Amino acid sequence: MGNSTKNTIKQKQTRACRVAYSLNNAQPVECTIISDQPFFYMDDVNEFEEEGFLCDEFEVNPALEAEMAELRQKIESYDRFSLEFSQPRDKAIQDFITQTSHLGQDDIEANEIIAEQRTILSNSRYAEELLVFAENNGVSLKISNHVDGVFYDRDGSQILINANIEKVKCTFGLIHALRMHWQHRQGTLVHPLSFHPDHAILVNRAQIADLCIAVIRSAWELKLSDSKEFWAEIEHSDMADLGRAFAREALSDFRTLNSGKASAAVFETWFLSERPAYHDKILIQKMLSDYKGYAFDHAETSKLVSIDLICQLGEQPFGKNYLAAYAQMILNDPIFTDVRDRSNANFLWFIKFERSFAEVEQELQTSEADQKRDVHHAFFNNDQQDDKTAQRSETNPASGQNLSEDTRHDINVIKIDFAAHQSEQSEHKS
Repeated sequence: MGNSTKNTIKQKQTRACRVAYSLNNAQPVECTIISDQPFFYMDDVNEFEEEGFLCDEFEVNPALEAEMAELRQKIESYDRFSLEFSQPRDKAIQDFITQTSHLGQDDIEANEIIAEQRTILSNSRYAEELLVFAENNGVSLKISNHVDGVFYDRDGSQILINANIEKVKCTFGLIHALRMHWQHRQGTLVHPLSFHPDHAILVNRAQIADLCIAVIRSAWELKLSDSKEFWAEIEHSDMADLGRAFAREALSDFRTLNSGKASAAVFETWFLSERPAYHDKILIQKMLSDYKGYAFDHAETSKLVSIDLICQLGEQPFGKNYLAAYAQMILNDPIFTDVRDRSNANFLWFIKFERSFAEVEQELQTSEADQKRDVHHAFFNNDQQDDKTAQRSETNPASGQNLSEDTRHDINVIKIDFAAHQSEQSEHKS
């Protein structure tokens, strides 16, 4: 009896708590075991530091106050703006009912889907310019069920669209593909593995961030033309932080759209998020499986090409370049270049070490081969000299018969009197 009670108490002590949760009342309730330890929250505040910071004697910087006031104004204006795009809690259920209502209906023809997307893109000047630029370069839009979403086929000069994806996602995927074609024609769609590993990380990040900027800007312009469902998708997707950064600048001053300031804000926000770690991991895995090496052997050459690529990457169909003024700073700022994930940083160090070791080994092998070649040439030249001497003695045998033994040894020795000229000059002076 006593042993069973003790076992029951031990089981109660070791049992972990179970927590049921749901996300935004849309995800089905899950049950998981997290821990048997209580949670601790950092509710305590150091009142001394707070009082010291807010005391009357603290000198306020006017420039800092002005920047804080401007930032507060942007945040407040965006908060008022975002209320327009709030969604009901049962939106997931409503979307499910809407999508199931289309089951059993006739398939939409390919021409109708492409015509609908053309009409949507015509409401955004930025997206329309990208579409016109692609068509002028011979790129065609085609419906294909061999792709999951929208895919840019660079070799075939075509953009493949899956007919079964949602309209908003299809539009975003099409803008993504059109901007990728723009990068290709501008010479900025260079594979990152062509660069030095450090610069490859930055180039890969910049290319992906530029594609996100194209989607954000097009969605904003579609919102201005009363197509608000596209910006609502941005507000409630994983690109919400990028959309907020763009909207804060655009709401404060509409001229930031063409000046590039709004796009630069999205670019910086992308690097401050956790997205770089995800894309770094994918690129580093490709580096580990790549055995060809990079095209730009020297780090300085790779750096110069990276600066030019980033400058060109900020070009727009209209408006100012949003990256040209910051290209040098981007290449040296740790916010844009550092690999903050420890696992990615370790693998990147291993890749650089392995390649540098292979380069040093190749240099050593090359130097050894050069030394062997020099020794071979010297030996070959000595043999030729001996052969010439033997031939000379054979043609004129009398010349070598009357020579003494010391003279024969000194035949190939050239003697130069270095002090003869100086002695003659001293005799003339005397």
